Amino acid sequence: MPLRTETPDASLNSIAKRAGVGPGTLYRHFPTREALILEVHRQGIDRLTDAATDALAGHPPLEALRSWFITLTGYVRIKHGLGEALHSAAAQEVVSASWPPVTAAVQRLLDAAEQASEVRPGIDPVDVIMLLSCLWRTPDSPAGAAQVGRLLDLAIDGFRP
Repeated sequence: MPLRTETPDASLNSIAKRAGVGPGTLYRHFPTREALILEVHRQGIDRLTDAATDALAGHPPLEALRSWFITLTGYVRIKHGLGEALHSAAAQEVVSASWPPVTAAVQRLLDAAEQASEVRPGIDPVDVIMLLSCLWRTPDSPAGAAQVGRLLDLAIDGFRP
């Protein structure tokens, strides 16, 4: 089942039905929509940070960095689709807690690329995230994907030794 819903205000009962579980099971684990959304966000961050390790296992470091930022772009687009659900105090705490593992994933990618002499030493992972935050502002379309590629090329050229 995709993370996106067709209806942003879908009830927990409709979510339970779509997931193939009883409403009681869903409510036992997630008493509110916010609790469900925050858990989806936490699990998404876990998958995202694991994807950095997977990218490094399957690609040269700089290609892994590029691939991972495309994955991050897709994740952030979905997160933005959660809208108001991530604006409560509890949600902001969860969102803030996602920064350290995401930053650590970028650092792992940069470290591998630096060891392979593909990027210059000392690049700050937070700077990279901020620089590449433009990626998830591109349109979610073929033209947007092409723009993501061009923006990544520009950034990665700036990372090189």
